[in-house]
Amino acid sequence: MKILVTGIAGFIGFHLAKKLLERGDEVVGIDNINDYYDVNLKYGRLRELGIEQESIKENSLVHSTKYEKHHFAKIDLANKEAMDNLFKEQDFDAVVNLAAQAGVRYSLENPHAYIQSNVVGFLNILEGCRNYGVKNLAYASSSSVYGLNSSQPFKTTDKTEHQVSLYAATKKSNEMMAHTYAHLYGIQATGLRFFTVYGPWGRPDMAPMLFTDAILNNRAINVFNNGKMSRDFTYIDDIVDGIVKVIDNPAQPNKDWDSNNPDISTSSAPYRLYNIGNNAPVALMEFIETLEKALGKEAKKNFMPMQDGDVVSTYADVSGLIEEFGYKPDTTLADGIKEFIKWYREFYTSA
Repeated sequence: MKILVTGIAGFIGFHLAKKLLERGDEVVGIDNINDYYDVNLKYGRLRELGIEQESIKENSLVHSTKYEKHHFAKIDLANKEAMDNLFKEQDFDAVVNLAAQAGVRYSLENPHAYIQSNVVGFLNILEGCRNYGVKNLAYASSSSVYGLNSSQPFKTTDKTEHQVSLYAATKKSNEMMAHTYAHLYGIQATGLRFFTVYGPWGRPDMAPMLFTDAILNNRAINVFNNGKMSRDFTYIDDIVDGIVKVIDNPAQPNKDWDSNNPDISTSSAPYRLYNIGNNAPVALMEFIETLEKALGKEAKKNFMPMQDGDVVSTYADVSGLIEEFGYKPDTTLADGIKEFIKWYREFYTSA
């Protein structure tokens, strides 16, 4: 298949592209390489894909030196003209939209960035699929859409009407927009609600990187809600496995869908929502202890109250992926953290 992967310089996009290229797919990747976090990490990921920083051109594809079937362009999703030209010039079989302005807390500081990237940008993706005949669309949603829901594990059949951050609200809007295009234009739209993803090449604004950097440099880590939190930490390889299954099996209409008793996660249109996580939440203090053990060093801790826009716990019901595709995350936290620390020491020692 010829697949467009947006956000390819990002954590998940990079790993997905690598997996697709290694199995023989043709991958066109785009990213705006914004400075929300260290761009050197983004350029490092691109180098692993054979894209050198000095070769990158604005709105123009460059060829990988490592993978024959890979091209990359620096394009902003919100750039309507550039996105239209990309779809017009390429004949994509599938699109995986992972590009987004990420981060719950940053959405409190810079809300406009989220509307431009996550709403306007996603509209450009949908319009590209509509106008140029791409039927297979997978896109990133987030566990954040569950908001004030307290019943766990989170199920895709749960109502999600009470988000607590603008980031989460933009992801909820993506699901609604995708359904509209599935209904009107037959686009096979699959949304993936990601739970906390970690592993090599991870994001520096997330706990594994923040905590590791602080511990190794003798700084205290901030432990919010006094440590009384848990997350469904999911190793990156397990996440990528789930995404690939979805790409290979695009959404189909639910023939049994009942408009009098609607299933939120399916539709009479070719539309599907899945949770993608580990299905096994880990207490924050257990996560910290696992990290300390892997680093061989105890963390100094600042116990702090809950942050605005955050949630106490996330726990994914991934029965949809299990039942339909045999999805089964099997990386233990200890093994995943070990691989993450190994990469971290190598990357930041050589940087």
